[in-house]
Amino acid sequence: MTARWTRFSGASSYKLTATPKFRPSEPAVFAHFSGNTVMGSVGPLSPDTDYTVEVEAMDATIIAIANAQAEGKTAPVRPMIEHSISKMSDSITVEFNSVSGATSYIVRAENNEFFSETEVSGSPATVFGLQPYTIYALSVMSVNSGGRSQPSLPVEERTVLPAPLLTTESPSNDTIVATWDPLDDAVQYTVVITQQDDPTNWEKFNTTSTSMNFMGLESGTYYCIKINAWDANSIAGDSDTKCQITRPKSPEAVRALLERGRSTGMGVSWHVVRGADSYFVLSSTGQNCTANETYCVISPLDCSQNHTITVTAENAAGPSSPSYPEDFLTFPCPPESLWAEEPVPGNCTLHWSEVTWAEYYGAFVKRDDGVEELCNTTGNECNFRCDCGFTYFMTVFAYNQAGSSRPGPIVNYTTIPCCPENVQISLVSTETLEIIWTPVRGAEVYQTKAAGNSDLILCNDTAPVCALSDLNCNTRYSVVVTPCSELRGCNHTCRPHTQETAPCSPEILSVTQNNETCITVTWSSSNREANYTVRLTSQSGPEKECQSTGTSCDIYSLPCGTTYDVTALATTPAGPSLPSYTVPLETAPCCPQNLTVRQVTQAMSHVTWSPAKGAQSYITSLTSTRGEAKCHTMDRQCLMGCITCGTNYTVSLEAISKTGHKSECTYHGFSSSACCPTHVRLYRMSNNTIRVQWRSSSSKGNFSVELFGANSNYTCTPATGRSSCDVSYMECGDVYSVVVAPVSLDGTRLEFCPLRMYSVIYRGKRSLG
Repeated sequence: MTARWTRFSGASSYKLTATPKFRPSEPAVFAHFSGNTVMGSVGPLSPDTDYTVEVEAMDATIIAIANAQAEGKTAPVRPMIEHSISKMSDSITVEFNSVSGATSYIVRAENNEFFSETEVSGSPATVFGLQPYTIYALSVMSVNSGGRSQPSLPVEERTVLPAPLLTTESPSNDTIVATWDPLDDAVQYTVVITQQDDPTNWEKFNTTSTSMNFMGLESGTYYCIKINAWDANSIAGDSDTKCQITRPKSPEAVRALLERGRSTGMGVSWHVVRGADSYFVLSSTGQNCTANETYCVISPLDCSQNHTITVTAENAAGPSSPSYPEDFLTFPCPPESLWAEEPVPGNCTLHWSEVTWAEYYGAFVKRDDGVEELCNTTGNECNFRCDCGFTYFMTVFAYNQAGSSRPGPIVNYTTIPCCPENVQISLVSTETLEIIWTPVRGAEVYQTKAAGNSDLILCNDTAPVCALSDLNCNTRYSVVVTPCSELRGCNHTCRPHTQETAPCSPEILSVTQNNETCITVTWSSSNREANYTVRLTSQSGPEKECQSTGTSCDIYSLPCGTTYDVTALATTPAGPSLPSYTVPLETAPCCPQNLTVRQVTQAMSHVTWSPAKGAQSYITSLTSTRGEAKCHTMDRQCLMGCITCGTNYTVSLEAISKTGHKSECTYHGFSSSACCPTHVRLYRMSNNTIRVQWRSSSSKGNFSVELFGANSNYTCTPATGRSSCDVSYMECGDVYSVVVAPVSLDGTRLEFCPLRMYSVIYRGKRSLG
């Protein structure tokens, strides 16, 4: 048992003692170590035994000066290998005795180039991952919580030979050839062949060769071949097994017939072949087909051929030998040259060239509306009826005992197309006509013409509809639809139809505003007998219009402050024209509904007004014989100075739109207030009365007098036209602020007249200041 400890200061040596923990009768074992040692071992000890280990630090006199203890357990007894064997080329199995106290075992395998340890729970144990036919030294160690024991005495064992790499093939339906790569240490090989579906049918061979042929086997049958090698000590190595199927026999009872329902295919049948996965059918022409069952079709067939057919069966081993050949004669070729004639209108004849090996012919005629006609003959022509406006598709089949030929060339013959019926002409725009008609048989292209006074419009199309555009407005056209075919040309006997285009768009020449609510619109146009409508549209007002057969009309009752788009439209029995180009129109802005003038100071007033529709800016004017005040603003208020007090003013407002249209607006007059009085004086009267006296520019105005003192306030109202007022019971010795202001007719007192301060000091009738 090994222990590790830390150095102790002053120690000159250490004593390591191991005492059995549960065996008091067994003596303790100890060992001494120098003072520089920190690890040491003590023994011999009993295996798989718990010990108390003590380390004592000794001074120079060998007296213990410190100690420390720990507990540990010794490893179990080492086991012994009883038997070893290699059953596979990559592993060796060992058997060993069980050891008391061991919780697991470690099997070690090694040689000069390999080392491994495998932990196992008991015996037997197998070591894997080894090289084939290689000698390994094997040993076993027992393990418990104390560690692992010493390895057992080693034994040497060699792994067995690997399995030869086997390859098989079946060159014929009763033979299999097996080959394998030689092994260096093999002296003999054992090969066993077994029929897969009959395990009792097997054979065993020993050989030193590297190949073997198995003959006389059943065709299409699986055989499994197993091989292993033997070394010089007669020990068998690993085995390899391959299962190989023999090739199938040649198919029998081969028959070739024309495939039912298909004259271009040859159906080939045969009997089932054991072990065959697929079949390959080959014709002497080089054509072939493959199948998983016993039937196959060779297609397409060429006419008038003699086929020689063989069938080969195939499986994973390869193909069988071909079957006995079978002959087959194909159907005749179709006629090569076909042509149609119409000697008499409505009666046609189909001709064709003769075909060798044909017994009779079938002529097939199909009209493009689905009507079919069949003519059987031994000759080389057939007659049929051919009506106008149809295309006929014709072909001829040749027949013999093998069946029908493939379809021959298809010839088509088209009669002259008929004139369209139900021609409908509509005006889809002012200068475009849409013509729709019922399609006719045989027509490939329709030619539509529209002839006017001096122009001709032409349209070619394959559809029964045509749009003739870029026509002249207010013009009568003669329209003809002519059906055409490439072979027979055009039918020029179809009758014409007439249609007039829409009127021309008028051109607005002027929009004249006669007054605030009426305008006159004039235009020019070259239409014949057209009615005209002029429309005024606005996003903020109702639509207005007027009608006329001439070149002008009036529109009344237009609201103020409104922007219109003016367009003119012409109408005839053919329909309406495109609208004229739009001309903008803006009526004069509206006047504000309300306007208020308020005097702010003796020489300044504040004018406000309500919103005005269509107005962007305003010019407000106050006019009198003494002068004029004017304000230009985009707001709805204006502060106007230079107002003369006591003056009557005329109030007017000019509303201006964003394009410069103006409306003159007049409102009720405005009279500025009387001027504030001047030379205000206070006089002391008897009985504590104060007289306030002033000068006024008006002899008929009303005034209000107010005195504000520190202790009391006083007011008086003089009679109309007076310029003084007495205030009684005044307190003397006080300082007063005096305001004399005009009073309007409605009793409103002006607030902007100045205050004057006076003190009452002296007695007597004199001015106080």
